[in-house]
Amino acid sequence: MVKVRIRRSRHHSPHPLTTTARNRLPNSAFAIPERRAYPIHNASHARNALSRVSAFGSLSEKRRVCVAVQRRFPSIHAKSCPMH
Repeated sequence: MVKVRIRRSRHHSPHPLTTTARNRLPNSAFAIPERRAYPIHNASHARNALSRVSAFGSLSEKRRVCVAVQRRFPSIHAKSCPMH
């Protein structure tokens, strides 16, 4: 029998956000609440939101996510916001 080790990325959350857990989050836990897009309820997800919006978001989405992350996690924003 061969043992296989699965390596997780250092950014992989040990507790991924399930659909049920995401649905239970308040709208205020999202960077774009009316679409419930880019959850930023914790630092890990805030970093992920900045990364995703940087790669795939429109200019207005980038601005909105940066502002939302800045409000909740100022130290992350200063380092990671694609707008700066």
